[in-house]
Amino acid sequence: MILEKLSLINYKNIRVANLELSPKINCLIGQNGVGKTNVLDAIYFLSFCHSASNPVDSQVITHDEGFLMIEGEYQDNLCISCGMKRGTKKHFKRNKKEYKRLSEHIGLIPLVMVSPSDTLLIEGGSEDRRRLMDVVISQYDRSYMEAMNRYNKALQQRNTMLKQEEEPDVEVLSLWEEQMAIEGERIFACRDAFVKALAPVFQRYYETISGHREQVEMTYISHCQRGPLLEVIQRDRQKDRIMGYSLHGVHRDDLVFSLGGHPLKREGSQGQHKTFVIALKLAQFEFLKRTNNATTPLLLLDDIFDKLDADRVEQIVKLVASDEFGQIFITDTNREHLDQILSRTSHDYRIFHVEDGNIHV
Repeated sequence: MILEKLSLINYKNIRVANLELSPKINCLIGQNGVGKTNVLDAIYFLSFCHSASNPVDSQVITHDEGFLMIEGEYQDNLCISCGMKRGTKKHFKRNKKEYKRLSEHIGLIPLVMVSPSDTLLIEGGSEDRRRLMDVVISQYDRSYMEAMNRYNKALQQRNTMLKQEEEPDVEVLSLWEEQMAIEGERIFACRDAFVKALAPVFQRYYETISGHREQVEMTYISHCQRGPLLEVIQRDRQKDRIMGYSLHGVHRDDLVFSLGGHPLKREGSQGQHKTFVIALKLAQFEFLKRTNNATTPLLLLDDIFDKLDADRVEQIVKLVASDEFGQIFITDTNREHLDQILSRTSHDYRIFHVEDGNIHV
């Protein structure tokens, strides 16, 4: 997938921008806080119908402005646009035809973004790691999103009944539990297959970046591994009733990361954490490239070199400058890092300078 042109009006601190992009490497240079990341976030928005950093759509509209517009022109005459007025819902269009459901769009433009906030995958709660699985799987399996929606609806209904002061209707409660179990086991099967396929690719990338000095592992943990999910859910129904919410199900799944056989969260340095995240995201890229109808995802690299030693920077530079990747967007405050990448590639590239929301070549 290639993004040829990007137009922005009132997106965060960028009031107006019209960018003609390189099909290979696009570098955005500038100090922290000037708007480099906002460009990447707008590209992310066009793939996922929401910001990578802010779940409230209205908050990505420029302060004191009443609307925003994002438009991307991709190869093969594909145009994706989003318009939104403050206080109203967003309108997402494909070649000027509005989507009835935003879920119809997910997966059309596969994308992988690496950003400083990805350290939450290691340091944050299990919901961050589940989100990683959901974001990837939903890009190549639309039925997965539908199963997630049905599961979440059943979970919400069960939790509402558990919170009731009066004893809930057992027959109705059982119906929601059965729905959770059916959809939950579908979700588990997708996640389990995904992790098994991703793990060796991830390990290969980590070993390359770290110079084969360290070994890492990624393990998937789910209540579905304890037996039929319906039995697992119903086994502690009374305990759930006391707590007022569901203690078991795929909404509690997790990924366990380890370094040298020890929990990464406690053992790793900042550089090792960042290496882990970058390797994980590059593996995600390769996985999507293989599974999403052979469509090469866009790769967004936001300030990825900070906290890494020179050897690791060198290995990452070699990787992203290779022919394995398609169109890449890179932000950095340090021109030297970008010059290293550009000096290694024979591909086309474009450099954009960003200052206070203004972008120029």
